[in-house]
Amino acid sequence: MILVPSTPLIERGTMGTEQQFADMQAYNEEMLKAGVFVDGEGLHPTSKGARAAWQAGEWVVTDGPFAESKELVAGFTIIDVSSREEALEWLRKWPVSCAPEPGYALELRQILRAEDFGDELTPELREREEQMRVEAARNAARG
Repeated sequence: MILVPSTPLIERGTMGTEQQFADMQAYNEEMLKAGVFVDGEGLHPTSKGARAAWQAGEWVVTDGPFAESKELVAGFTIIDVSSREEALEWLRKWPVSCAPEPGYALELRQILRAEDFGDELTPELREREEQMRVEAARNAARG
């Protein structure tokens, strides 16, 4: 998964330029043609979000916006590649127009799979997890 950090501009609700949209679309199309693009979305600014923190035995909800934009996620792209090196190759192809300033850093993270959890994820739990994924795919197909 490629995590896209937020910026003060994004947190103010600026959606991007026509060139940025065109460049990102071309990047996503290149990944689609290569068969590695799985999903990707941008996120609204934190002013439209909330955080829930477990405190003193209950969930405490705080509405956005949140202060430090360098620690916020503005979007993500999920790719399915055969190696870390291949993932880094795609990361290096990220459109420069969508990197607003020197030092802007994308984050690459591997998504956990059922086999990563070991014996604690029992066969029964794995089966239910798979059933949930099937149900979620049905939900997504309904739109």
